[in-house]
Amino acid sequence: MPTAIPASALGTGSILVVDDNEANRRLLIDLLTVHGYAVRSAHDGPSCIAAVAEAPPELILLDVIMPGMDGFAVCRSLRENPRHHMLPIVMVTSLDPYQERVKGLDAGADDFLSKPIHAPELLARVRSLLRVKHLYDQVEAQAKELAQWNESLEKRVAEEVARSEKLMRLKRFLSPQLADLIVAGGAEDPLISHRREIAVVFIDLRGFTAFAETTEPEIVMQALREYHGAMGRLVEQYAGTLERFTGDGMMVFFNDPVPIPDPAKRAVEMAIAMCAEAGRLSEHWQRKGFTLDAGIGVALGFATLGAIGFEQRIDYGAIGTVTNLAARLCAEAPGGEIYVSQRVHAEIDGGYATEPLGELVLRGLTGTQRAYRLITAGETAVP
Repeated sequence: MPTAIPASALGTGSILVVDDNEANRRLLIDLLTVHGYAVRSAHDGPSCIAAVAEAPPELILLDVIMPGMDGFAVCRSLRENPRHHMLPIVMVTSLDPYQERVKGLDAGADDFLSKPIHAPELLARVRSLLRVKHLYDQVEAQAKELAQWNESLEKRVAEEVARSEKLMRLKRFLSPQLADLIVAGGAEDPLISHRREIAVVFIDLRGFTAFAETTEPEIVMQALREYHGAMGRLVEQYAGTLERFTGDGMMVFFNDPVPIPDPAKRAVEMAIAMCAEAGRLSEHWQRKGFTLDAGIGVALGFATLGAIGFEQRIDYGAIGTVTNLAARLCAEAPGGEIYVSQRVHAEIDGGYATEPLGELVLRGLTGTQRAYRLITAGETAVP
């Protein structure tokens, strides 16, 4: 009854046995096969090179003395291919061990066995070299995986940089909320025309026309930069959508492209902050000899919103009576005051002190419009 082979002695790996002597090949094949290795064979140098090209093994047992192309020549030929630099090659020889080792090392061999083969030594060397080969393959696989991760990371970083650059460019023309939506994508394209109820704030500088006509352009531009910078910070603070600058005028709306629960209240809060900031700017300009102040109008209603423009330049705009109403209320409001429409007043009723203005006839609008003056901090309503 044959002796059972311990599990620890069983090997894994593919081995190519190369020997021109069939009896020697059979001996090695049987010995390795019974110990769990997958074994193929070749009878000479050319057939060895062809077998490696067809399916590279994990280790080669290569006879030195063969007709035509000896083992040294085969080894040198295999090492010329970068794919086989780490392929373990064990040279098997019956010649002088010292001289054959020197030649074998020069040819690129990894280890040597002397004939007649001593089975325990053969199996020990095979296990050792295969273990090194498997570790090398593992390191190579990890290096390849790391390279793929690095490539993926570089791609993601490049995409994120491109996204950030695109976002910064868009924010120069569009509101931050709209720019974020466009870059991130979503179920709905905010640039497609749609209808929604919005609260509109229109602010305009009083006395700007006379100021621009009588003042050096550089001074006018400096005043506009101060004004736009201060109002722009408030637009961002209250998350409004800046529709456009029109010189000294500015239109902001709420509830689009990002819906909010109480757009009229948010619009009024921003209008109050703008009024206070415009008052501080007005005092600053008065010290320089300029008479400028801001009037503000706030309205609530439905509008059609979406992209306006052409392929090379697109703005995001709102079209509807509500925008005209806010602009006309702004035109009626004296410097330092806020006029709100009847619908805005109804939405904020009780939250802010107001003073009725009665029925106003506003240019460009049919009929009369009931409006209210918002009483800001420090004021009292006229009885």
